[in-house]
Amino acid sequence: MKVYEKDYKEKSVKLSYEIGTKKAAEQLGIPASTLTGWRNAKKDHKDVAFVGSGNQRLIPTNAKEIQYMKKIKELERANSILKEALGFFAKSQKK
Repeated sequence: MKVYEKDYKEKSVKLSYEIGTKKAAEQLGIPASTLTGWRNAKKDHKDVAFVGSGNQRLIPTNAKEIQYMKKIKELERANSILKEALGFFAKSQKK
């Protein structure tokens, strides 16, 4: 699998908006599907697109993602409380 630099991807996306995805892909010698994926990543993640292999985006990109992350934290806290309660009731049943 070929690895492309962030700068190359960003310039390729810019070119694809100027002349079209298919023409840009042909000119650059890359599959149009690859370029389309880069365009989608840039559209979805703006300045934090193309962070690199194994790296995470440190900044949530929209309010929906932030809300989702808060919900996960809330559910993890609720699970912890339920586990403690289950342990408490299990002990009282043994006596």
